Amino acid sequence: MKKTLLTLAILSTSAAYADEGMWMPQQLPQVAKQLKAAGLKLDPASLTKLTEFPMGAIVSLGGCSASFVSPQGLVATNHHCIYGSVAVNSTPERDLLENGFLAKTFAEELPASPGSRVFVTKEVTNVSNNVISADVAKLNGKARIDGIEKNEKSLVAECEKDLGHRCTVASYYGGLEFYLIKQLEIRDVRLVHAPPSGVGKFGGDTDNWMWPRHTGDYGFYRAYVSPDGKAADFSKDNVPYAPKHFLKMAKEGVKEGDFIMALGYPGRTNRHRLPSEVASTFEWNYPAFVKTSAETLAIIERETKNDPALKLKYAGQVANVNNYYKNRKGMLNSYEGSDFLARKTREQAELKAWVNANPARQKEYASDIEQVEKLIAERDAQMKRDFYYSSSSPRLLSTARSLYRLANETTKPDPERKSGYQERDLKRFQSSVAAIDRTYDAKVDKALVMNGLVKYAAQPAAMRNANFDAAMGIKDGMSQADLAAMLERMYAGTTLGDAAQRSAWLKKSPADFKASNDPFIKAAVAMYDGSLKREAEDEELGGKVQQAYANYMKAKIAYMNSKGQAVYPDANGTLRVTFGRIAGRDHGADGTGAWSAFTTVKGVVAKATGEGEFNAPATQLAAIKAKDFGKYVDPKLKTVPVNYLATLDITGGNSGSAALNSRGEFIGLAFDGTLDSIISDWDFNKANTRDIQVDVRYILWNMKHVDKADNLLKEMSVE
Repeated sequence: MKKTLLTLAILSTSAAYADEGMWMPQQLPQVAKQLKAAGLKLDPASLTKLTEFPMGAIVSLGGCSASFVSPQGLVATNHHCIYGSVAVNSTPERDLLENGFLAKTFAEELPASPGSRVFVTKEVTNVSNNVISADVAKLNGKARIDGIEKNEKSLVAECEKDLGHRCTVASYYGGLEFYLIKQLEIRDVRLVHAPPSGVGKFGGDTDNWMWPRHTGDYGFYRAYVSPDGKAADFSKDNVPYAPKHFLKMAKEGVKEGDFIMALGYPGRTNRHRLPSEVASTFEWNYPAFVKTSAETLAIIERETKNDPALKLKYAGQVANVNNYYKNRKGMLNSYEGSDFLARKTREQAELKAWVNANPARQKEYASDIEQVEKLIAERDAQMKRDFYYSSSSPRLLSTARSLYRLANETTKPDPERKSGYQERDLKRFQSSVAAIDRTYDAKVDKALVMNGLVKYAAQPAAMRNANFDAAMGIKDGMSQADLAAMLERMYAGTTLGDAAQRSAWLKKSPADFKASNDPFIKAAVAMYDGSLKREAEDEELGGKVQQAYANYMKAKIAYMNSKGQAVYPDANGTLRVTFGRIAGRDHGADGTGAWSAFTTVKGVVAKATGEGEFNAPATQLAAIKAKDFGKYVDPKLKTVPVNYLATLDITGGNSGSAALNSRGEFIGLAFDGTLDSIISDWDFNKANTRDIQVDVRYILWNMKHVDKADNLLKEMSVE
């Protein structure tokens, strides 16, 4: 790869901590000395080869990370990553969430939730000069966004001529650099094994983000392809995918101080954000999010209380909301009383001083730094304005709007369609429309919408969306009863709740939509022109932000380089490597005692109440009581380890990441962080930051001695 700003951003190997950094694979030769010093026995250069071992075994689930662990396409990931698939296959009569699931044969495996994918990254190519071409570089505002999108779609279209692959263009360093990601898109994904929730979700929301932890957060999918090895839709004729590389279970257990690395797809971090973005997020957005999330959870609990089938429909949403609810509260607690904003403000002032100290730097960077601060303030004000609007739209109205947009976009040649509505997107579109029934109930949805709508309608007209108001019939001074009656009429009058009716709209024309009397379809049509206008306004601002933010990041990289500091890009959902060591902490949270690096099955017994979140299966408790541990006893702990802490730099999206030892062997799955360290998404704290892994020994012990998953153990060559 030719030298770019990315490679220039990695300076002296002494400047970055082994514990900090979500490194792109192609960056790793720049930190090879650190990797070797930390204990890696593989050649660091081998980690840059995406189709070789071990990188060729690492996959994305499109929101979680995972890995191949057998030559027959067996995929290991977290229980909470397959939770939705377990839920949609559950009924009150056959509750797989409660009791777990194990397919003893391929024929017993169940389809994963609609739209499930396994993505195998094949190539990552720097396309910065192709995206910001000479012509695009001259543009600004919406014209710049349009030019970028046109170039990206062209790159993607060329890449996807290799059928069965999904290609995307990812932005790095605030739009300074762009990389084309080529992935094999495996569309036939099946559920193979999930432990009971009393193992996979042991401790539930009480223990989420906490230590000590005793959660067996693991589960298995299998990837299937056509008989000729191509990506294909679900079919009984499909066969297990045969990956070129897969991970092998470590034969030796890990101990404190050992080298560890995690390979996965972290979602988002925000370490390069402006001080104003920090203030807006922590002083308004996150508090508002926490309040709304608490209300959402309470409403779902109230509306599903006496209906087990409804509880199952909303189990996935509840788990997701609970996760982020506790995450954001933890971040706010860490932020409160900290000097984070003051440090960010000081660092920004130092950057400006460095820029202004040199005429050439001042000419290149100063105006964009000033401009980006104004533009971000404008964008943050818009987000605040639209906060309640975003939670006030019925789910079927959002669906209707997407369907109508699709109908309009399909009247254009495919290259001219908006991203998300091209031919390449139709299968996903169809899957999402068909899957609504499994996670939707009109009564629950209406209650959730009503909660947001009351707050939205109470705002001054200037804070509301006039387009939405007109389509819904919202007026100043409407009472709660009036709003409820309006919603009742819309929900009662729609046929979009029926899967067949809903799917039929995928093939209808704009004229068909305009002729419809369905209240949600009518509202979607009424909102269309106004939404396009607002989209154009957002893109005008977005184009200005991209241009200024990219140059701001260019200045920041140059400044940090001048101080000998390495600069890795914020996480953006693309493949990364993080490495460190297995380690406890010499201090717990809130001044409590030191944290040991490992927990064991003794803690499972101590916490098990037999009810609710601590409902460990009787078979597991019996095996622990009998000390039926086989070969999975840790020689020092004298029992089976459950979870362990490490200094890895992870975030959401890393869930399910394979934890590997110095030889690239599978030693567990990363699944969580600790509550007082999750602010590292914004502000990395070396002393506090720990992530949590489920130990491979606990996984294998459960599979062997509790769930009797001998077929899978044999497949993974576990003797």
